[in-house]
Amino acid sequence: MSLLIPELLMPRTCRPAILVVCALLIARSLAASPLSEDLTSRRAKLLDRLGPETMAILLSAPARVYSGDVDYEYRQDSNLYYLTGVTQEDTILVLMPGNVSRREVLFIKDRNPEREHWTGHLLSRDEARERTGITTVLPTSAFDAFLGAVLSREGYGSQFDGKEIAAFASALEGGRAKLALVMDAADAGDPPTRTQQLLQRLRDRYVGYVPVDIAPTLKTFRMVKTPYELEMLTRATDISAEAQMAGMRAAAPGAFEYQVKAAIEAVHRARGAVSWAYPSIVGSGPNATILHYPEADRQMQAGELLLVDAAANYGYQASDITRTYPVSGRFSDVQRDIYDLVLHAQEEAIKIATPGATLAAIHNRTVDVLKEGLLKLGLITDTSGQQYAMWFTHGTSHFIGIDVHDVGGRNDVLVPGMTFTIEPGVYIRQSVIDNLPKTPANLDLIGKIQAAVTKYADVGVRIEDSFVMEADGVRNLSVAVPKSIKDIEAFMRTGRTSGGAR
Repeated sequence: MSLLIPELLMPRTCRPAILVVCALLIARSLAASPLSEDLTSRRAKLLDRLGPETMAILLSAPARVYSGDVDYEYRQDSNLYYLTGVTQEDTILVLMPGNVSRREVLFIKDRNPEREHWTGHLLSRDEARERTGITTVLPTSAFDAFLGAVLSREGYGSQFDGKEIAAFASALEGGRAKLALVMDAADAGDPPTRTQQLLQRLRDRYVGYVPVDIAPTLKTFRMVKTPYELEMLTRATDISAEAQMAGMRAAAPGAFEYQVKAAIEAVHRARGAVSWAYPSIVGSGPNATILHYPEADRQMQAGELLLVDAAANYGYQASDITRTYPVSGRFSDVQRDIYDLVLHAQEEAIKIATPGATLAAIHNRTVDVLKEGLLKLGLITDTSGQQYAMWFTHGTSHFIGIDVHDVGGRNDVLVPGMTFTIEPGVYIRQSVIDNLPKTPANLDLIGKIQAAVTKYADVGVRIEDSFVMEADGVRNLSVAVPKSIKDIEAFMRTGRTSGGAR
């Protein structure tokens, strides 16, 4: 936007000061935002990795129908967001590292004032340039023509003439070109994904290229968080920690699980996290033994535990925190037995979380600790096999980031900048042994552990924190949430009287 200064209306002595102010305003308007700078850096790394004979195409996620003409809240494809920061549908990113100058092309949905009246503002091309740092922005309606022209080696308009795309066109002619896409697969019975549909269309019409999967490369980049991403994740975790404590204040005998859930998610919204990282899990009594209990409709009873697995998404970074605490404010001896074991397992697992370790090693240490503890409690009879898996039924850790279960596997080596959870749990359900095959060995096992199962029945405990790996070791991002029995009981005793979310 031009800023015209009516000089004739100003005293001559004022003009230099006004010009300085205007220069500062213009410089500020042209300066890239921290997100834009980070996105540009991410794409630059990918462009360098792809090579000049590759064209990468990343597609936005489709809108999903909730019911009738009502959609779910839109969630962008994680890889496309990682490279563009654009959160609206019908967005496409094309990267052509071999081009002379226009190596990045963003396609965004055509603006439609009538549609925007119903569903909200769509990015203009200038807004998209400012947000993403991508100079060349075209309407999504032009994508098919653009792609067809490039794959035909004809060029597309004056911006992408034969000289501009010469490297990729030469690779196409020689059969060396690579078309890099995220090779997602549809679930059985589902229609083909957008990427699969695109590949099928191209396969029938163009030659000279080989499809390659860009997902492993993006995984490598996404696993190590940038300083900007760590700032967003730290903010998400701070909000999540405050929300967890608001939930603790709301828990009381006679209250309902959904009241705790509402208290938590109100803090998310109030602190600027416009969505949760995943649907909040709030389970009391026997519901605490259901890993992903969804309903949150039970009335809490005195003497029960409440398991709360809930966290916020801020800036497309998902935190993950779980706490388990007594509805009445004090742990019973039976609850203490299980809680102490789970907390000890987490503490021992944290010691393993050092640069060079893996999530598999963290899990293995957790299992070893839980086996010994479950044996002492009479819940298993043997630590050499898989009996522990009756009561600990999930992995100890997963990576977090744009997705709450982010890219990365259990055998990836931990390096500074990686973010992940450590979340041991023990869940005692009578139905577990009731449903064991009635073999002689199982009947013998049941006979030996039934008394302990009865003693600890319906006790479910999970303790989870979000961590970032640093050069000198791991740092707990969610340390603010009370976790020891002493701290939880003190908070339940005094925190409830300190008011709502601050």
